[in-house]
Amino acid sequence: MTKKKKNKGKKGPSLENVTKTILNILRKNSGKPFNYKQIAAKMGVDDPTNRNKIIRTLAQLAAKKKIEEVERGKYQLVANVDYYTGFLDMTAKGSGYVVVEELEDDVFIPSNSINKAFDGDEVEIYVYKRRRNKKPEGEITRIINRKKTRFVGVLQLQENFGFVAISDPKMYTDIFVQKNKIGEAKDGDKVVVEMEDWPEKADSPFGNIVQVLGKPGEHHTEIHAILAQYGLPHEFPAEVEEFAGKLDTSIQQEEIAKRRDMRETLTFTIDPKDAKDFDDALSFEELEDGTYEIGIHIADVSHYVKPGTILDEEAFNRATSVYLVDRVVPMLPEVLSNNACSLRPNEEKYTFSAVFKMNDKAQILDQWFGRTVTYSDARFAYEEAQYIIETTAGEIPADISLSGEMYHADDAVASAILKMDKLAKIMREKRMGEGAISFDKVEVKFDLDEKNEPVGVFFKTSKDANKLIEEFMLLANKKVAEFIGKQKPKKTFVYRCHDDPDDEKLAALQSLVGKFGHKLNLKDQKNISKSLNKLLSDVQGTKEQNLVDTLAIRTMSKAYYSTENIGHYGLAFSHYSHFTSPIRRYPDVMAHRLLQHYLDGHGSVKEEEYEEKCQHSSQMEGLATNAERDSIKYMQIKFMQEHNEEQFLGVISGVTEWGIYVEIIANKCEGMVRLRDIREDHFDFDQENYAIIGRNTKKVYQLGDEVYVTVKNADLVKRHLDFNLIGTRNEVEN
Repeated sequence: MTKKKKNKGKKGPSLENVTKTILNILRKNSGKPFNYKQIAAKMGVDDPTNRNKIIRTLAQLAAKKKIEEVERGKYQLVANVDYYTGFLDMTAKGSGYVVVEELEDDVFIPSNSINKAFDGDEVEIYVYKRRRNKKPEGEITRIINRKKTRFVGVLQLQENFGFVAISDPKMYTDIFVQKNKIGEAKDGDKVVVEMEDWPEKADSPFGNIVQVLGKPGEHHTEIHAILAQYGLPHEFPAEVEEFAGKLDTSIQQEEIAKRRDMRETLTFTIDPKDAKDFDDALSFEELEDGTYEIGIHIADVSHYVKPGTILDEEAFNRATSVYLVDRVVPMLPEVLSNNACSLRPNEEKYTFSAVFKMNDKAQILDQWFGRTVTYSDARFAYEEAQYIIETTAGEIPADISLSGEMYHADDAVASAILKMDKLAKIMREKRMGEGAISFDKVEVKFDLDEKNEPVGVFFKTSKDANKLIEEFMLLANKKVAEFIGKQKPKKTFVYRCHDDPDDEKLAALQSLVGKFGHKLNLKDQKNISKSLNKLLSDVQGTKEQNLVDTLAIRTMSKAYYSTENIGHYGLAFSHYSHFTSPIRRYPDVMAHRLLQHYLDGHGSVKEEEYEEKCQHSSQMEGLATNAERDSIKYMQIKFMQEHNEEQFLGVISGVTEWGIYVEIIANKCEGMVRLRDIREDHFDFDQENYAIIGRNTKKVYQLGDEVYVTVKNADLVKRHLDFNLIGTRNEVEN
């Protein structure tokens, strides 16, 4: 094992895990005080970074009154342990679990003890005395913070009042609306309702309709409902548009003088053919000594988006662009995202650049970071660049060309693409050798007609041209993070962090893939990375590929933003940031500002302020991801509505006590076959073997089995897809 890898293994747990581990140590040694050295010894950490993390976490827990300092530097749990605070995770059955960081097990809350709390609320709970071998149980005594007060649902109008039936399956109550708070809404409309109050003796909370989305099932209604469900906007306030419209976006000689002028260097972009914003470009120059100067040029968004302006406030609140199936909800108004900050061909642009001198072995000999002015000589679609890589020729055929006509790419650009492809392959191989995980997951895309109706499905895979761009973006992100992260004294910066995989999830994955004849080696970090990559490579093209890809991704920790650098496990980098997409991600804007601040020679900024912004950005990224997932599910159901007479071959992708999930091989649409709908026998759930077994026939349907299904019900409003089970592949085809 390399020295680098050993250090990587020692980076320690995430801050959340540190908190949980400390509280577990103090709970198991109730009444005995511990100092930070004793806790560090119990956690098995001996490096300064992790010791400092423990000291800081102890101070935070003491401030929250979760622990008390009983003598100088020595802590124990606060004695009153019957009441706790945590976050409620509702089930669709109306009961819930509260996740409490001090407790090893989540606390079960029966439906009659929910006491008006909703999914995601921060609550105080009373935990009952635990009976032997029983999971902890409790009741909610107080709602500390509502996660949200706006909900999406359908208005059921009576003569003098209405009820909004909430779409979220985890919402156990409807919301009562008085006549004077219904506004323009009509019976059956999909609306956004704001919960205002829940009177003591009322069965339902009282609310006010704040937005009418339209009729359920209509395309724009459902897409806007997805955004509204996660509190995501679908348009900019007029004053923000107006502010952005008044910005001076012209290229000024006075500003050029402050920057490195790279307009004469060969520069080009490679993006998806339907891209509207180009936030990164590459430049290439062969130097006299046979080395190469390669520039990664990023739109200089922070030149236009200044702290303290309404434009910056709006960008921060959004924190990310949202990519739905039929549209992009941008972080920045179009005047910036598609025009001033978009590195369009044959236009001069202000950029922020990372420029590297490299040799033929892709070794970095020199680096430079700073503001530049660039001129993009050409724009390529991935397909065009891929054609150059595969054929080593610059003749782009009409069926691949962006213009629809055959043309000859500039020889210098074609040569640059070929050289950079070779360098990217060396960098990728090195990264994989150091333990990076290779997730080349197949993306499902829809062909939409002019009415946004899905007329076909296609799969998007990552080829050499995509990987070329990816490797140089990774290089810029990594080197910017190293440049700041390795400076002494320590400077506050925005890191993209990714913790080690969860041991329990890895063990579950190992057990599951064993059913398909695959193996995982979980002995140590290097073996885990190696065998995960082998697994992902072995399943390519098999029926279980998508299932294994999905489950492998789920074993991974969630990447997040933080000022506390723990490295990036999935990429095998000790330092990593997001620097290359400031048009669509706010953390990249922060990274640009901080990098310039430090290049100008200023001291470190306040960590607390940036940590809060990081947490907000991570949270908004999660909401955007959920919205994107829901929009894909919506479009899959819409697509399947048109194919309800057909039989489809699918793979059993999940097994639960109420049914089996089947993913159709041809289009990756996933739906459910409910156990009660399988007529051939009464089936029972076998949790251990991920299977259902017929009581009389002893017939087994197991995870990964290929089966034929037809569409039973495709409900756009509830976003449910139900299948009828026809039988196994062998039964139907023989």
